[in-house]
Amino acid sequence: MNDKSRLRKYYLDLLKKQDRKEGSRKSRLIGEEFFRLPAIIKAKTILFYASLPGEVDTFAMIRKAMDLKKQVALPVVLRGQRTLIPTLTENMEDLRLSTYGIHEPRRHKDREITLDCLDAVVVPALAFDKANNRLGRGKGYYDRFLKSLSSAVTIGIAFDFQIAECLPLEDHDVGVHHVIAG
Repeated sequence: MNDKSRLRKYYLDLLKKQDRKEGSRKSRLIGEEFFRLPAIIKAKTILFYASLPGEVDTFAMIRKAMDLKKQVALPVVLRGQRTLIPTLTENMEDLRLSTYGIHEPRRHKDREITLDCLDAVVVPALAFDKANNRLGRGKGYYDRFLKSLSSAVTIGIAFDFQIAECLPLEDHDVGVHHVIAG
């Protein structure tokens, strides 16, 4: 098992062990800080991801962004092509359980948006380091996606125990502009 595989298991175990109430409290604080970022205040269109159990809860953030009249997009995962398609969603009822057990909008061509329409992207990870590098789940979807972005601000969100001093990097790894941890 390589360093990244060991680290993935380590951080997944930490996420599973975290007290649910504590995770909810920290998620709320992270969300509050997120919406104070100048880039988010100015953003018209934000790409979120649908959090998995144990992760920082993005669903409350998505609802708040909708309440603030932001355009909200979530990725549709094209598993065979290992790519993400940003897709606008207007309500949480649009979501369905799909690839990898992730909630995502139903794929409709008229709801898909181009990358240059995104002002901000919320990026998942099992861990971030102090230089804003990220350790994903190992499939490379977000590394490929982030490489193709031009102007969107990228923001990682994580619990405090998901912040490492330094993570092992490979040539294909892509970090984020900001990390909010709580």
